[in-house]
Amino acid sequence: MLRQRLSKLNLPDVPGIYIFRDAKKRPLYIGRATSLKDRVKSYFSADIIATRGPRIVDMVTKASGLTFQETGSVLEAIILESVLIKRYQPYYNVDERDDKSSLYVIITDEEMPRVFLERARDYDQHKEQGTLPYKVKKCFGPFPHSGLIKEALKILRHLFPFRDKKAHDRKHEAFYQAIGQSPANGSDEEREQYQKTIDHLILFFEGKREALHKKLEREMKESVKKLQFEDADKAKKLLYALDHVNDMALLKRDVNKTKGGFRIEAYDIAHLSGTNVVAAMVVSENGQLANAEYRKFKISREKSNDIAGLVEAISRRLNHSEWQYPDLIVVDGNDVQKRAAEAVLKSRRIGIPVVAVTKDEHHKASRLIGSENLVKTYQKDIIALNAEAHRFAIAYHRARRRGMI
Repeated sequence: MLRQRLSKLNLPDVPGIYIFRDAKKRPLYIGRATSLKDRVKSYFSADIIATRGPRIVDMVTKASGLTFQETGSVLEAIILESVLIKRYQPYYNVDERDDKSSLYVIITDEEMPRVFLERARDYDQHKEQGTLPYKVKKCFGPFPHSGLIKEALKILRHLFPFRDKKAHDRKHEAFYQAIGQSPANGSDEEREQYQKTIDHLILFFEGKREALHKKLEREMKESVKKLQFEDADKAKKLLYALDHVNDMALLKRDVNKTKGGFRIEAYDIAHLSGTNVVAAMVVSENGQLANAEYRKFKISREKSNDIAGLVEAISRRLNHSEWQYPDLIVVDGNDVQKRAAEAVLKSRRIGIPVVAVTKDEHHKASRLIGSENLVKTYQKDIIALNAEAHRFAIAYHRARRRGMI
């Protein structure tokens, strides 16, 4: 799609979803935005191949048009994006469609339904085997950005107080009831009201904002007719909250991700003649070390096989869907280590580029193997983080040898 066409779209500076379409108007890629104007413009920046990768560049090249839909909040954009990706299965949304470490939102089928998150791979496996420990009323997702959907569910719980997965624990449930984030369930009237809350939540996750508004307005009017002014007031407050939802936590995450928040993870293996084998993962965000994001892995294989250790470390890291995915992975070694890391990512259908750092006899970086654009743009960060990974791995290895860990 030609860049000049953007000016004719009059993209607004508001949250929403956008759809790149092919010549037959079929969706190629669906995304969400904190600012539609800024987000779509970013696809035509000079450094798009470095920041988004060749797959997205290919998508933009093939796109013939773009449509968009405004939403009232970032929260609604996240939900609508998931609904549309599931409906249309766009080719270039491969990560969102296939990432098995994504999360589902589950609403159980019971007298007082519970609402909680489940990892997609675990849920799909149990469902296929018929071993789910609960009956499902509704399942929404998958949501590939685990941090965002977790924040979204926290916000939604303030709007629609619901019972969570641990609601059968009396102390746990009593706490959330006390802070107004779980419903009272003592009377038939309270159970009936809670079912309405679940119905409202389902409409929200189905992306039916207009239907939800009409339903709430209808319930408010019916309550007034019945002189049930407290229920009418609750409906009125919920309508207001939906129009003025406070999603600053989501906004902060989204802005960091879409406006240059480049995250790099570097890995290194340390051992002594195949004993006390460990791996380290270190992280930088926008060129700054993110020490709180560092992770240590005790490798199960006690032998001199750095490739096996690297594969195990990256595999175990990817099992943690609650950890934000990086924009780039750095490994210590050469083409062999690079291909090993890429094989792990490919097996999970995750499209993250990998750069390998080859060392000379003085253990100094002599060659960077990977995307030329990424290497050119982030060379200093890559080399510095590789050295930090080595330092962190050695420190962990020595601590284990001394019996300190």
